[in-house]
Amino acid sequence: MSAAQNNSAETICADLVRAQDFKSYAASLFVPAEARRSGLALAAFNAEVSQVRDHISQPLPGEIRLQWWRDTLTGEGQGADSSLAEGNPVAAELLRAIKLHNLPVETMVRLIDAHVFDVYDDPMPDMAALEAHCRDTAAALFSLRARVLGEGSPNIMRLSEHAGIAEGLLDVILALPRHAARRQLYLPADLMNLRGVVAEEVFLRQTTPALKETLAHLRREAQSQLDQALAMLGDAPVAARRAFLPLAVIGKILSRLEMSDPFAPPTMSRLSMLWTTWRAANAKPFVSN
Repeated sequence: MSAAQNNSAETICADLVRAQDFKSYAASLFVPAEARRSGLALAAFNAEVSQVRDHISQPLPGEIRLQWWRDTLTGEGQGADSSLAEGNPVAAELLRAIKLHNLPVETMVRLIDAHVFDVYDDPMPDMAALEAHCRDTAAALFSLRARVLGEGSPNIMRLSEHAGIAEGLLDVILALPRHAARRQLYLPADLMNLRGVVAEEVFLRQTTPALKETLAHLRREAQSQLDQALAMLGDAPVAARRAFLPLAVIGKILSRLEMSDPFAPPTMSRLSMLWTTWRAANAKPFVSN
């Protein structure tokens, strides 16, 4: 790939993340340039994989798209000049980041495998399954961003797990209207059964006390995981802390959830996300004590 193509691929990834995952894009502005490029490649890859369901009407095309990413990472796609990556700027940038930072391909494959769940309408069986899904998706991204910044210790992995579960649970709450519209639920079945939530009522966008109680449980668990992540962050290596800057936006949105309607969750403008991220980047626990 030529220098011009490299620049184009880098720009395409940045544009994709800015459009699809502005929280991660805002955080990328506060890391060193080389880490920024690799972090954006990871975020672009995540956007491509996590949003497969939005571009299909049947499971099979989704499975095919996800298999393409597996093949790119584990088959012919192990080298930066892989024929599978030709013509796909996100794949080219991702393979570059893997090679440059020695990132674990198996972590990305688990992320892909976790998103197979997205292309079907199977219920989320229980809270343990939902937290496992968060570990393999959102937590994996936090750990990979930390590795890009040079940190992959067991403590960082545990910190990533708390951060990822917090983000993943928040995403489930925020995505409820979109999931309900396509008759898909990520709310754990054990919690729904315990509270008496009826799936059909959710699909009809009916706000019931049972649904509110279920979402409140998820919100409290997300807040607990966020608190644990922030507590650990103060003892983390300074170089790795910028990998967790999205937690600032996550915390801000969580604080607004309690009074919101389940089918009209709170949002943040891009300017607000930038401001929140900038403030966090210059304050504890994201900087040295």
